[in-house]
Amino acid sequence: MTFPFPEQPLPTWRRAVLKVGSSLLTDGKGRLGKRNAAALAGLVSRFRDQGREVLLVSSGAVAAGRGLMAGKRNGLVQRQALAALGQTPMLSLWQGLVEQPVAQVLLSHDDLRNRRRYLNAQATLRELLRIGALPIVNENDTVAVDELKLGDNDNLAAVVATLVDADMLLIATDTGGLYTGHPTRDPDARPVPRVKEITPGIMRMAQGGAGTLGTGGMSTKLEAASKAAAADIGTALFCGHDEVAISALTHDRLRGTFIPPHGDRLVARKMWLRHTPPSGGVVRIDDGAAEALAERGASLLPGGVVSVEGDFNCSAMVDVTCAQGRKRLARGLVQYQSADLQRIAGRHSREIEAVLGFHNGHSVIRREDMVLLGAAAAVH
Repeated sequence: MTFPFPEQPLPTWRRAVLKVGSSLLTDGKGRLGKRNAAALAGLVSRFRDQGREVLLVSSGAVAAGRGLMAGKRNGLVQRQALAALGQTPMLSLWQGLVEQPVAQVLLSHDDLRNRRRYLNAQATLRELLRIGALPIVNENDTVAVDELKLGDNDNLAAVVATLVDADMLLIATDTGGLYTGHPTRDPDARPVPRVKEITPGIMRMAQGGAGTLGTGGMSTKLEAASKAAAADIGTALFCGHDEVAISALTHDRLRGTFIPPHGDRLVARKMWLRHTPPSGGVVRIDDGAAEALAERGASLLPGGVVSVEGDFNCSAMVDVTCAQGRKRLARGLVQYQSADLQRIAGRHSREIEAVLGFHNGHSVIRREDMVLLGAAAAVH
């Protein structure tokens, strides 16, 4: 027996990101289906009639492409081809269900890692909303490689919500929301209507992976909610095939799980720094530099750098870790490429020009280009 979620009020909002997964858009065999999509498209239309703005993060392209092909190989190149094949029918599905024009926006790892491209994407999405279009956002799977993928559309939806300064993240699931255990395997599982904070205990409730057509699960939805919460955005999880739950949302009522904003609000640039995928580069620092970052809010100087890992360019996003171990202390944009940084590691800032023949600044990472992580963030 699956226990129902009680109805609760939602905070009022003006702009929201709605994420819809593959399991809600297909018939379970890879073919696109209209039933759930029609109800969710109706929700978008009613929101629009209320003067509210919605962006859609829609899965389904790879699944739709797979449904068109007899072969179902799952290698990277095959998935990229399937994504290209499935984009058109996925967009056609939504365009046939809403009156407003739909606009496809494909984002990649590099679009979010590069500050200029990040701002360009932000401007495009906001302009599409201004002219009354329905932006349909997805990861650019046709060119993404595994090590540079954003990962899943739940977390992409959180990034998009931050990108456009949304008030609410709505995630349509194939269950009622978060339960204390797996709702179909644990007879004692109970609904969790409200989560004040995403803790390890809460994450343990999200057991089990995605369905056969998806890439996420409840755990990725909670990860997305945590990212949204840090940007002062609430997240509502609801069942995407429950017409009563869908209808309630038009009255700012939720039958599902609500995760309100929690923690200190981060400014937009800090949010970008915190959640932008890294380049793979690592800068290891000594204890003195770690203390200066955490307790004094200092920039990272070359004298505190112990070693450099990876091959990266100037302005790349890198992780800053302890000299020993893999604990991440911070992440930020480097002023020097990896080869040059190796040459000035451990030296005083005034020696940079003598060693390299030029200098991009006295810091390896400027404080305004850095965000602290974990315990270091709590200190400063």
